[in-house]
Amino acid sequence: MERHLNFIAGRWQEPESGAWYQTFNPARPQEAIGEFPASSAADVDAAVAAAAEAAPGWARTPGPQRGALLLRFAQLLEESKQELGRILTLEMGKPLCESVGEVGRAATEARFAAGEASRLDGHTFVSERPGLSCSTVLEPIGVVAAISPWNFPVVAPVRKIVPALACGDTVVLKPASITPWCSEYLMRLFEKSGLPEGVVNLVVGRGSVIGDRLVDDPRVAGITFTGSTAVGIPLNERAARRLAKVQLELGGKNPAVVADFEDLDAAAREIVSAALQCSGQRCTALSRVIVLDGQADALVERIVSLVEQIRVGDGLDEKTTMGPLSSRVQLETVQGYVQRGLDEGARLLAGGRCLVEDPDRQGYFFAPTVFDHVQPESALAQEEIFGPVLPVIRVRNFEQALEIANGTRYGLAAALFTSKLSHIQSFTSTVQAGMIHINHGTASQAHIPFGGVKESGLGPYSIGHTAKEFYTNVKAVYIRWQ
Repeated sequence: MERHLNFIAGRWQEPESGAWYQTFNPARPQEAIGEFPASSAADVDAAVAAAAEAAPGWARTPGPQRGALLLRFAQLLEESKQELGRILTLEMGKPLCESVGEVGRAATEARFAAGEASRLDGHTFVSERPGLSCSTVLEPIGVVAAISPWNFPVVAPVRKIVPALACGDTVVLKPASITPWCSEYLMRLFEKSGLPEGVVNLVVGRGSVIGDRLVDDPRVAGITFTGSTAVGIPLNERAARRLAKVQLELGGKNPAVVADFEDLDAAAREIVSAALQCSGQRCTALSRVIVLDGQADALVERIVSLVEQIRVGDGLDEKTTMGPLSSRVQLETVQGYVQRGLDEGARLLAGGRCLVEDPDRQGYFFAPTVFDHVQPESALAQEEIFGPVLPVIRVRNFEQALEIANGTRYGLAAALFTSKLSHIQSFTSTVQAGMIHINHGTASQAHIPFGGVKESGLGPYSIGHTAKEFYTNVKAVYIRWQ
């Protein structure tokens, strides 16, 4: 079995503790993928020290030079789509086509972020006093701790690291403990691209050890975290004690409202795709359908028909259209919500069961699930399940649909399927979400700001021009010329 290492100060290093742990293929849970460092506080301290030492030199490197190195990384990433995509599927379980697509998306985001290194523009201002010029400049904040999730183990780290490096910051990456191989591969690409030692560092291990240590370290100027709201809120509280900058991408309970739409076939296709990609294990998944009574029966029939055509299996099988859940924990969580839905009186129309007798041996395969006649206040409608479960809520009119769409603590993404302009205007101005999608699923683009409101996020949005608001500080400069 291959043993993997941390990457600190430009060198591949074993953990100071000498401890290791194994990761496993969720499609074949008895198949160990590799051994990874069970890093200790000492490893974290070494990585932060390396990033802090490299920070001044990297900040002085001209932006276009930083961008050129990052464009080289993006090209290497593009060339690695097939190999890295296979690693991603082995680690996380999603179908190979989704994995290869994720690597390609990461390369596209990296190219845009690399260009930002030449677009760190300040402003000049008209002075209210003669002989005085006034301007602002953007400066790197220093060391950034990047804590990334397991569901997108390539695009999520790239989305954090490349903008940071473009802005002149240095980075310590802490990947999810069940998907660290992808991050190690990314480090090898960064190394090959020619980055100076210590500019980017990797520490692998448990979040309770590494994450807390990074958040508490006074040398870490900013923490960018993607994960659950339950973890993000205490992380923010911890960081606030020392006024560290925080960027949080958290959970969602994203509605798809269907109201007076002429093409229900298209709506059903978009909804099923956006709900069940990544086996429903993504923060922007459409996780509740809110439909007017008059169209509910026809829409539900189409959704169920599409769901029943999904082929669940090993992500490396080219016939697979939905892979396993990522872990036994995720499987048990989804099973628990299905049972709660049944107990609450929702009508199960498809799925609702594990597809194998022995998940720990045969894989964490769960049938894509549809519930109808779900109550808006129920657990299925209120809580982030993070699995292939799609509840349908029927409403009397569009006003009630808007009220229910806003009736959760989340505000990440929302979709509307309608043929009425008035509905579009009301939806975009009324629904409390960071990203609004009209007549298509919750697919973002590689240069458009990405983020949420309420308990779905905090701080500047990632992706696009807003990312540099987190990775830089504004400095106002006044110069008297006479």
